[in-house]
Amino acid sequence: MTTRAHGDGGVEVVEYTDPLCPWAWGSEPVFRRLRAGLAGKVTWRRVYCVLFDDDDDPAPDPAAETAWYARYVAEVGGHTGAPRAERLARVAASSWPASLLARAAERQGAEVAERVLRRLRETVFVLGEPADTHGLALAAVRGLPGLDAERLAADAAGAEVLDAVRADRAEARRPVPEVLSVADASPHPGAAKETDDGGYRYALPTVLFRGARGCRAVPGWRPFEAYAAAVEAVSPGLRPDTGTPSAAEALERYRSLTEPERAVYARGPWPPAGAVRVDTAGGPLWLHPDEAAVHPAVAPRP
Repeated sequence: MTTRAHGDGGVEVVEYTDPLCPWAWGSEPVFRRLRAGLAGKVTWRRVYCVLFDDDDDPAPDPAAETAWYARYVAEVGGHTGAPRAERLARVAASSWPASLLARAAERQGAEVAERVLRRLRETVFVLGEPADTHGLALAAVRGLPGLDAERLAADAAGAEVLDAVRADRAEARRPVPEVLSVADASPHPGAAKETDDGGYRYALPTVLFRGARGCRAVPGWRPFEAYAAAVEAVSPGLRPDTGTPSAAEALERYRSLTEPERAVYARGPWPPAGAVRVDTAGGPLWLHPDEAAVHPAVAPRP
């Protein structure tokens, strides 16, 4: 997603991510707060890195791989507090369908793009059924308000969106030198990952900040203060706003909130009237009633 919301400082924020990445899912409380706090002040661009690639070798024992990956997701969730599915159906076969859909959704505006990406993340970490085919990805976003599903399907299958995600994948494999080696106490410090061809790609998530004073990289899982400091470093005086909406306002704005997110965004008593609770192995997900009416975790699937 490229959000054209420049301030006078001309700061660009580049978020390297994947819709199916557990660390990126666990970072959403901080990223949502950061995006809200920098709205109107920066340009925010997402780069889809293709964590699960089409040319990856298939697992010799898919059931064993799924069990191992479910334990890994649980370990990540132990650090981030993010929800995770009671049962994971499989390890995602490919990130391409979800990445193409997320990129295509940007053509329908920032609000639709955010909601599409959110639903795609929830396929893994709430439903346990990763959106790793075109059909599953389209089914996951069915019913989202404001979404033109036919246009989304056509755009996601088009050459322009494919070229854009290919460019994202290539960009993610040209990491800045400072992330090649990272020393930090975080459980996910975010040093770049070596690829099969001997190169490197960004660990997910990684955020770059570019401004008048240069570039700063914040890799891995970090607190809000690390991102705020990077903003200040590249553009002195630029700081994220830190206002907190009421519980009802937060749910109205985001439609879907994890426990860590609502702790950050929701001021006052919780839950607000009408909120629908969805229990997961990693704690509840809270849905706006209109979202719950069409969400695959609650609404009957056709």
